[in-house]
Amino acid sequence: MMDSGCWVAYEKPNYGGYQYMLHKGEYPDYQRWAGFNDCIRSCRMVPPYNGNYRMKIFERSDFGGQNMELMDDCPDLNEGRQYFLRPGEYRRHHEWGSNSPTFGSLRRVTELN
Repeated sequence: MMDSGCWVAYEKPNYGGYQYMLHKGEYPDYQRWAGFNDCIRSCRMVPPYNGNYRMKIFERSDFGGQNMELMDDCPDLNEGRQYFLRPGEYRRHHEWGSNSPTFGSLRRVTELN
């Protein structure tokens, strides 16, 4: 890894599979970064973001069902895996690499450190 910043590591090539948010530091084994295994096949740096944070989540695919707009961290929705979503629209959960549309919490990534 590079000297500074925050990275998203992926278990599969081309940014696929489980995703892990890694901050600057040492990780002597995969359990230290909550990994399911010791495989990392691709990674990308988290760009700095200084704008307003806003996310709208929907109950069903294609922006269907009830929705909720979030403007801050949300530590408890339902249980889910960790995914880093870049700004944009996602019509279905597989577009962000998930096997399920359910997720448990949200955290804004606003800084590199």
